[in-house]
Amino acid sequence: MSEKSGDVEDFHALSVEEVLDRLKTSINGLSSEEAERRIEIYGYNELRVEERISPLKIWLSQFKNILIIILLAATAISYIVSVIEGEFPIDSIIIFAIVIAATTLGFAQEYRAEKALEALRKMLMPIVTVIRDGEEKAIPAKEIVPGDILVVAAGDRVAADCRLIESINIQVNEAPLTGESTPVPKNIDPVPPDTPIHDRRCMLFAGTTITFGKGKAVVVATGMRTEFGKIAREVAGVVKEETPLERRMREVGRFLGRLVMAICAMIAIIWSLEELILIGHLTSEIIIKIMLFSIALAVAAVPEALPAIVTGALAIGMREMAKRKALVRRMPAVETLGCVTVICSDKTGTLTKGEMTVKKIYVDGGLIEVTGAGYEPKGELKGEYDPDSPAFKLLMKGAILCNDSKLEVEDGKWIIRGDPTEGALIVAAMKAGYDKDRVESEYPRVDEIPFSSERKRMTTIHRTPNGGYIAFMKGAPEIVLSLCDYIQSDHEVRKLTEEDRSTIIKLNEEFAGNALRNLAIAYKPISKSRPRGDAERLERGMIFLGLMGMIDPPRPEAIEAVKTCNRIKIKPIMITGDHKLTALAIARQLGIYRDHDIVLTGEELDRLSDEEYEKIVDKVTVYARVSPMHKLRIVKAWKKRGAIVAMTGDGVNDAPAVKHADIGIAMGITGTEVTKEASDMILLDDNFATIVKAIELGRWIYDNIKKYLVYLLKSNIVEVAMLSITGMLATYLFGEFALPLLPLHILYINLATDGLPALALGVAPPDPDIMQRPPRDPKESIFSKDVLAFLILIPLINTPILMILYFWKYSMSGAIGAMTLVFLTFIFLELTVALNCRSLRFMIFRSPPHKFLVLAVLWEMFLIITITIIPATRQMFRIILPSLNDIFLIAAICVGTFFTCEAIKVFIVPRTSRPAR
Repeated sequence: MSEKSGDVEDFHALSVEEVLDRLKTSINGLSSEEAERRIEIYGYNELRVEERISPLKIWLSQFKNILIIILLAATAISYIVSVIEGEFPIDSIIIFAIVIAATTLGFAQEYRAEKALEALRKMLMPIVTVIRDGEEKAIPAKEIVPGDILVVAAGDRVAADCRLIESINIQVNEAPLTGESTPVPKNIDPVPPDTPIHDRRCMLFAGTTITFGKGKAVVVATGMRTEFGKIAREVAGVVKEETPLERRMREVGRFLGRLVMAICAMIAIIWSLEELILIGHLTSEIIIKIMLFSIALAVAAVPEALPAIVTGALAIGMREMAKRKALVRRMPAVETLGCVTVICSDKTGTLTKGEMTVKKIYVDGGLIEVTGAGYEPKGELKGEYDPDSPAFKLLMKGAILCNDSKLEVEDGKWIIRGDPTEGALIVAAMKAGYDKDRVESEYPRVDEIPFSSERKRMTTIHRTPNGGYIAFMKGAPEIVLSLCDYIQSDHEVRKLTEEDRSTIIKLNEEFAGNALRNLAIAYKPISKSRPRGDAERLERGMIFLGLMGMIDPPRPEAIEAVKTCNRIKIKPIMITGDHKLTALAIARQLGIYRDHDIVLTGEELDRLSDEEYEKIVDKVTVYARVSPMHKLRIVKAWKKRGAIVAMTGDGVNDAPAVKHADIGIAMGITGTEVTKEASDMILLDDNFATIVKAIELGRWIYDNIKKYLVYLLKSNIVEVAMLSITGMLATYLFGEFALPLLPLHILYINLATDGLPALALGVAPPDPDIMQRPPRDPKESIFSKDVLAFLILIPLINTPILMILYFWKYSMSGAIGAMTLVFLTFIFLELTVALNCRSLRFMIFRSPPHKFLVLAVLWEMFLIITITIIPATRQMFRIILPSLNDIFLIAAICVGTFFTCEAIKVFIVPRTSRPAR
């Protein structure tokens, strides 16, 4: 193998043996040590990664925000005013210092968000199956190297350019590379060296998708040396998206910025006209007054940390969800989760444990009970049967041979590698005394027709010990039975009669009524290995062997999650490929099916027109024997009714439904890469209960953003109102220009507000009714009724209080005393309201402040007391020591405000936003 990073040879023109020899590998794959050595030579298998944003760039980007630009302009104006008046520019220095503090807060939030997203990118890295050290291993796609042997199957996204060395009916969607929408069949035969890319049938290319079949391929090029890399195409991944909520917050910021400039311009015009009328020209004094007012108003209106806090809250929320096994791939999904009204979930492994156990077997006219549970091959077969009869022997061999799963021991526990249903068949055969490895060596597989959700069956062809061939089929009983003309009975094969069919169908329904999932197994001796393209003829005229009924018990946590959904008006719907009676039995146990609900099979759904189906869709809670395309129809019907739909999926054919749903959910364990890439969220544990947990977290995150928004904007509204009204009134009442708060006072208030208390609200525990209220209307504004109640009423109460305080103190102690009292009162009011904002709907005894919030408030109180006590900082902030009466007055106002906020929750917040008692 050439060890230069640039050579990609004409592997498509070489035979399998020549390719393996050229790459210095074998069908047993590379050793782990050799793979590590080749990573050093070729690098990781990834396209050129976009330049990571450095911490410095994140910090500098804070200054691009229009709100921060307004503050910087205010700093510059303050400096100019100080120079004009011949004073040391202490105001501008402090304002600039606080701007730096505010941008650092924004940086901290954004940096944490970036780190959270980076962690998500790593978690979302595609996993591929390779043969290393002679064994199949799952590794991150970035770690594969030239010479690795990839194991591929339908639904996999090809991770590198590969040469096929084994192909069982592989078809590939190469549209991302060639634009060809029709799946391309692949084989292992070499083609001429000058064959164009789209005709290289023995090659798999990075970024394409296996749509059918399975096989093995040797990696020939990775990273930027792949065909994808050559044309600089980027693979799909997690990107930092701007959510609707972030857009709304950005619009709020722009609105406030425009509002500031409009008010400043209006007042500047009024004062300028007044000056011109009175004295005929503008004095430097009036210009300075206008500048000071503009600075103060700009500082008052700017919520410095608003954009960062929203981004940070969403990103940190995504990380928290990942810890709870729900990997959210796109930020908007965090918001949408709180609006979900319908959850369409697969049954096996999601609503159930996914540990199938065969409990009953029908063979040769007799019934067998199977003991034991789970995957440990301990148990026995009880019943009247002959273990030496051809029917029983062939049934057990068929269970092992028509099977792609493996039974292994890991950390002392028996586990299944592959499909749990197939695994249950192997366990049952082992309980009957059959050895999987010995049977597979006696009957090596030579070909197969893979299972698909549309075919509902799988057929494999094996060479027999005497040199002949035999085909085994397993699948849905009604499908297998329809393809059988004969039945193995005792020691002979006889014609399958209508009576036989009726007995088998009746038993199948009886098994299904006991919540058993049933598979039928059939066989057929054939004279030779199946010619390619002869599937339909091969699968006709099969010989029926028997039924195997297995159970997959519901997850206890899924039962509780369904109860929660029913309580909060989220409709859970079960979708399965099982028999209708099996599906109904499990749905009853889970609490999904209730009296008067409808159960539909895929066949029944096909007979309904769209209009007929849409009329009853809200009554259907169980779908049985459905295909992936039925899932898409289910999603569309619910969305037409205005529902917000979450849809789960794992197979490649589930991707359209998952993509079309409002929240597409892929299975992390059993899901294909195609489905994962189409999804908004990945369940790392394939558990229905995790979906409900994610909905709870989505609601929690959204609620906390609302709390922060109320706390932040309420302060800004009061500041703007105070400056606009009080500043103008003071000029006329006292005959001189006077501001109730200096720019640096307002900046400090904003910093205290945007600092630890606001961050504490961002991580506040959820309200007690978080999973008791119905889903949120997705059209509902962030400024909901409870938010507006606080944003309107608190400023209406606090603004007059602060204005009265200012004018009263001004008349008694002058401007400095009045400014001090308003400054200190404002801060303590904000800290008081922070405790109220722990919940916008529940009184404090129902939702007490959490430890972080209490500590944040105490810390801010300590800081402002320290600033007030120390002479140097007191002089810097241009305040004086408050009198004892002032302190009592501040305390009384804070207590009054506290109880007023609590009263708003009880009497003013609309009943519709409160939980049902």
